[in-house]
Amino acid sequence: MSVFVIGQLNIHAPDEYEDYLSGFMPIFERYKGELLATSKQETEVLEGTWAMPRTVLMRFPNAQAARSWYNDPDYQKLAEIRRRNADTNLVIVHGID
Repeated sequence: MSVFVIGQLNIHAPDEYEDYLSGFMPIFERYKGELLATSKQETEVLEGTWAMPRTVLMRFPNAQAARSWYNDPDYQKLAEIRRRNADTNLVIVHGID
């Protein structure tokens, strides 16, 4: 069953954050990740509150693939760049069969 990783981001150093983006896709694709949506502008909130201004939506074939991507040593090294230059929330949401 597919799972989705939803990320909320507040990028406070856009130029440095580009270093994270430049290395992201090769690692992400190792785990059959599919980028479904990302917001270059602020996320439009229809109701309630949303913690951060930007959103990313990713799909993986299953939860193990999503966790393996996140825990990959290459990704964790890259994620340090993200952590220095953006605040982020990441969650796994299980799809419906």
